[in-house]
Parts: sequence; C-alpha cells; structure tokens
Amino acid sequence: MTVDARAAARRPIHWAVGGALVVATALVPSAESAAAEQKSEVSLRYTCPFPSGPEEVDVVVSAVLPTSARTGEEIRPAEAAVKVTLPPTALARFADLDAATLSAVARLTVRNTVGDKSADASWQDLTAPPADLPAPGEGDGQDPGALTLTATGDVPTVAFGSPGRATLAPDALALALTSLTEAGEPTTPPGLDVACTPAPGQEPELAAIAIRGDQDPTAPAPRPGESDPVPDPTPTRPAEGLPPTAREKIDALTGKRREALEDDPGSCPIEIPPEWVMTTAETYAAGYANAAKLDGAAALGPAFMKVVLNKRYINDSCASTVDVSSEVNFDYQGKRQLPPTKATFLSYGFMPTTATMTLEQVGPPAAIHTHTVTNTPTYPEETTVTARLVMRLSDVEVNGVPLDVGPDCRTERPFEQVLKGYGQSYPPAGYLVAYGGTLTGYAHIPPFEGCGATEDLDPIFTSAISSPGKKADNYTKMTQAPLCVATNPEGPDCPPRAPDPER
Repeated sequence: MTVDARAAARRPIHWAVGGALVVATALVPSAESAAAEQKSEVSLRYTCPFPSGPEEVDVVVSAVLPTSARTGEEIRPAEAAVKVTLPPTALARFADLDAATLSAVARLTVRNTVGDKSADASWQDLTAPPADLPAPGEGDGQDPGALTLTATGDVPTVAFGSPGRATLAPDALALALTSLTEAGEPTTPPGLDVACTPAPGQEPELAAIAIRGDQDPTAPAPRPGESDPVPDPTPTRPAEGLPPTAREKIDALTGKRREALEDDPGSCPIEIPPEWVMTTAETYAAGYANAAKLDGAAALGPAFMKVVLNKRYINDSCASTVDVSSEVNFDYQGKRQLPPTKATFLSYGFMPTTATMTLEQVGPPAAIHTHTVTNTPTYPEETTVTARLVMRLSDVEVNGVPLDVGPDCRTERPFEQVLKGYGQSYPPAGYLVAYGGTLTGYAHIPPFEGCGATEDLDPIFTSAISSPGKKADNYTKMTQAPLCVATNPEGPDCPPRAPDPER
C-alpha cells in the first residue's frame, strides 16, 4: 500500500523525522522486483509557440516499465527519453543568430492514473546534448531541414495504492533550448524557452500496468482482454509509516554508520542515496507582499509549485540533526513565474497608482532546506526557501491615467526572496513541508531599468519601490498547501488545492 505523508507522520519512526523527512522515508522505493518489463513508446504531436508562430512538433516519449506490480510497490521508469523533432520553420530563428549547435533540457508532465484517481509527476532535467543545426535541405529522415533532439535522464518513481489498470500518459512539455556559435560561444540571445501543449484528439497513453491487490499476492496479473480488478474505493492506510523493505535499508545504513563510528568517531554524517527517496510533488502557495514605500500590500498567487523532494538527505548522529534539501519551480501557463497580480498603492503617500506585477523565477530551482533536531521528543525543525526572482511592471496607471512603461520594465538584476517556516513533527504543528503552513521573510528590491516607452521612468520606480538593504520595506507572508506527492496519487491532498492566504 502506498505510504501517505500524513499517515507516516503520525508514528515516530527511527530516522523518519520532520515534514520533509516523513516524505523521504515514506517514499523509499521497495526492493521487490517487478514482473516482466515492457518497452513502452508513444508518438504525439505538440503545438509549440516559436517566434515564427505556432509550430506542430513531433514528440516520441519512451520508457521501460513493468507489465504488472503490487499495490504500493515503487515503479521507476527506466531508459526514459523524450525525442523532439523540430521543423525547419522552428529552427529559422537559430540560423538568424548564426548558431551552429542546439541543445535542450526537457520537462515533461506525466499523468499517473488508476481508477478515478490521478496525479501529475514531473520528468524534469531530461537533457539532450548539442546537435549540429542542419543546413537548408539537410535534416532528419524524410523531413529535410528538421532536427531531432533526444532528451534523457532519471525520472521519479510512482506507486499506486489501489488495484486496477494504471496508466502513465504524457501531458504538457516545456523545452529550454540553448544555441551556440561555431566557436562554442552562446548566441545573443543564448536560448529560448518554449511551453508546448499536446494537440487535441490524441491517445496519449504511454503504458498500462496491471496493479495487483495485497489480498492475494500470488495471483497472476490480468491477461490482455480480461476485466480489470475493481479499485478499492477506501484503501486502508499502513499501520506503520515505513514499508518493511525501506526499514531494512535504513537499518542497514545505521549499522554501517555504527561500525564506522567505532573506527572513526568523527565520521558521523551519513547521506542516503537520492535515488532511494527522490520523488516529485505539487502544491499551491498564496500570500501577500508588503511594500512600505507604497503604503500597501500586493496579493501573490495562488502560485502552482512543482517540487522535487529529497535531492539530498543527510543524517548527522553526532549533532543529532537531519538535513533535507529539495527544490521547487513555479509554473504559470508553462512559464517559471507566479501569476501576474494587479494592485493599487499610494505612491509617495498620496498618488494612487495601479500596476500589474509579475514575479519571474530565474536561475536554478528555488532551494528548500529543512534542518531538524532529533534529540528532543517533538523533533523541532526550521525550513528555509530561497528563490531568485525578477520583478516586472506593466499596465501602470497613475491617478487613473495610463503611464506607458514599455514592454520591459523590470528590476535591473534578480533578487533573492528568502522565506522561513518553523514547526515540529510530534505532534505535527507549525510549518512542515509535507503539511504546508505559513512561511515569512523579506526581500531587497533592486533598482529598475527598461521603464518608459518615450521617457526614462527608471528613477521614478526605483525611488518609489526599490529598497536595497531595507528589510522592513518588503515583508512577505506565504501560505503553502499540503503536498500532493506523485507516488501517492490517491492521497488526501491530491489533486493539490489552493490555500487561503493569511495577512
């Protein structure tokens, strides 16, 4: 039976501590071997918005998966690949930039479904190596001038809590394309982010897996054409928060650590291999950001967040602490940003100003770091979330009169938004990564640039909004909803729901 984060948190288990750690231990893959494997592949058409206009792109998704599994058994797709064929019209932009090669990082949303329950997993950081751009008339196969990029990499596991016919189906696809010159230097601009959607009228199923219930583990998997088992509408929760196979693995690690401590008392920290515990999750966050200079607050979200849990998991028995590192990307209509928000403030204390503010995420994914103390019964923990953002302004009106700020009014450089949350695991209280809760923090807004279509408005917005080094000007309070974990699509928090923000 799939372990739910909430169920796992209810019972103290050795090493299973903290909101993030509960998820980590609950998602350690099973050691059970799968049944026969199948090489699964599906060919799809996607619509992608290139500078040349909407383009129809051929995409082939493939992976090796078992034909059957037991309820709760972890399934890891192997040899996952996303092959994208870009037509000549989509490549024209890169030829204009004197690009010689093109590479890609793909993020594919895969919908995991059993019965009427489903949850989306993110196959992200699939990487396609640089490929030579074809000359006119050259290209792949029957399509002269086309280019095929094949992105591969490790993808998260999935488990299903009810018997029946489970399916994995590709959905939205995001491509981060990078172009280099003949000399190996980045072009100007160096890349292009494209958010693609499946063309309607397709059968997107990548694979079907027969999920067998726990009632008769020796029962054979259903043959093709046989009726599927009826899903259990109310699957029972496990009595313990950790599967026996996972407990054995962690106990083995503990034993090795004790042996190491006998030989070297300073060798306390131990890191659990990420392939054991890393998985994806989804949630929403919403809140408010104060701007003291403008005498008001802007609503933020609800922002959809794609989370990769347990990128790193370290237990330090000497310090009686556990540290978990995860990461998150915002997602709004395929872009790494929060939803645009419209707010009205009093500029300089008397002038009503209305503007649309957009916070764009830049650089690597936002870092989530949870630090838990394990030598107290409550297991207190502190979580820090750090994101790099750029603020953009548009649709500005001053005293009801439109002010043309142009298409690129933004902070001159990215800034860090740091939020912190505090909680405890036993009993669960405050902010925990799995449960959600309230995060608070400050941000220093840099000066603005690019503001003004016919005149330089940068000094006005810098004076009115920016506050480098002044914490109190930009207090932020966000409320995160509980996680919907991809390995448990039937969990009580799936699909994820937007929280009620707190002021």
